[in-house]
Amino acid sequence: MKQTTQDSSWKSLYWVGGVAALLAAIIFRRNLSAEFSLLRMTGVFSAGPTEAPSAAADWFALLQSNPFIGLTYLDVFDLVNYMLVGLIYLALYLALRRINAGWMAVATVLGLMGVVVYLASNQAFAMLALSDRYAAATTEAQRATFLAAGEALLVSYQAAGIPASLLLVTLAGLIISLVMRRSRVFGGATAYIGIVAQGILLCYFVALAFAPVLLFLPPTLSAPLLLVWYILVGLRLLRLARGAAAEEGGNTR
Repeated sequence: MKQTTQDSSWKSLYWVGGVAALLAAIIFRRNLSAEFSLLRMTGVFSAGPTEAPSAAADWFALLQSNPFIGLTYLDVFDLVNYMLVGLIYLALYLALRRINAGWMAVATVLGLMGVVVYLASNQAFAMLALSDRYAAATTEAQRATFLAAGEALLVSYQAAGIPASLLLVTLAGLIISLVMRRSRVFGGATAYIGIVAQGILLCYFVALAFAPVLLFLPPTLSAPLLLVWYILVGLRLLRLARGAAAEEGGNTR
């Protein structure tokens, strides 16, 4: 009975991780703001600016005229993506812990730390609330106060929290992909796609330190590989869930 209960718990986490990976690949991809900007510049979308505003007043105007586009540029969907990544890493820990429990524990802790840091650092909803208060202000002094608060939020948004969260999640993904090479379930292709994708993302931090003008390149180059990695991981986690369900069914007979 204990083994059957344990298999049922594993099956549930595999299902959750598999679905989370597919959602992260298909719907809640990281950095959707860049995708929106590209689609806007190529004419696929006709509404909204072609790039994110820089000043608080411009952000407030965008959030009031089109809050969906404003929140997209403020990476609100990354909040969902990071939470999904946390679920994926938990499921992968369960799937790969027998191969290397120590490194999988390190990767899972790093990944979950990155998720928490990002959730605490993203200022999308705070900027939306400030824009509402700015729009409702009745005096220039009130508007100036809200503009100053908006500029402060923008500075904090671009500070260490966002890069730190990306670094932690990327390091976790690289470690997991390295451990994955020895897994028969995930296979070499999934592992090496993950290694290359996470390796390209790590180049972001090299650019951050030595060549800021190139900051847009590494995440852009890694995006297609990450999409494929999420899909492959998701499908294999769902296969593990089906296997756990079959084993559970056999144990109850």
